[in-house]
Amino acid sequence: MSVSPDTPAQGPIARYEQGIIDRISDFQDPRQEWRRLFSELLGTFFLVLVAAGGGMMGQAFPDTISRTAAVVAPALMAVAVLLVMGKGSGAPLTPAVSIAFALRRDFPWLRVPGYIVVQLVGATLAALFLHQVIDVSATYGSNYPASGYSAGSAFWMEFILTVGLVSVILGTASGAQNVGLFGAIGVGGYIALAGRWGSPSSGASMNPARTFGPDLVGGDFSHYLVYVAGPIAGAVVAVGIAFVLRGRGGGESGSGAGQGALFTETQDPDSR
Repeated sequence: MSVSPDTPAQGPIARYEQGIIDRISDFQDPRQEWRRLFSELLGTFFLVLVAAGGGMMGQAFPDTISRTAAVVAPALMAVAVLLVMGKGSGAPLTPAVSIAFALRRDFPWLRVPGYIVVQLVGATLAALFLHQVIDVSATYGSNYPASGYSAGSAFWMEFILTVGLVSVILGTASGAQNVGLFGAIGVGGYIALAGRWGSPSSGASMNPARTFGPDLVGGDFSHYLVYVAGPIAGAVVAVGIAFVLRGRGGGESGSGAGQGALFTETQDPDSR
């Protein structure tokens, strides 16, 4: 192999280290998929730990967790996870956002099933941990329509809340409004605001995985369809809104946000 006069020759150790860096930096490298899946599993675990933990801790220790604290805690955790783990997997942390990124062509469809599986696993592990440590039913950490509130009304609440959430995520990832790491603050702020006013009616899940874990551990899927259909439908509509506002996706900024720092190629090089 010839070496350019301007490029110093690398020793075997340096070449080995560079090879590792190149593989980690390549989002298309299947050998690094386990890193992305582990990052997504861990991020979802911590998100659900505080999201479901608020209700379960409130049941175990009455009058200690206010509703405001219960909805703000997941928002703060989402900010932390996005800042720490977003560079590993893109940190969608929910099937709804994973699907939205794929529909927007900011994320390859091939990776969506794996992401959804580990999101469900992470949420389940969080609910199992809480159930074992706090010793109350995981159903207290799940989401259900409020008493006297129909499943249809809860669906529409989850739908519109998710439209807003995914719109914020896609908006802060676009070329015009790309704000980098500060996008996490916008996402966390929206989660806190949506939870503050939307949680009394439906729980403001906006995340099928977040509801799946406690439902599975608690053995109650009586209203789970609401928390799958609402967020997924909301995510699809948010993708349509993003198209109207910013055109088709797949550009450098959106793909980078959807794929984390491991991103190396735009899904659609002609779009920004």
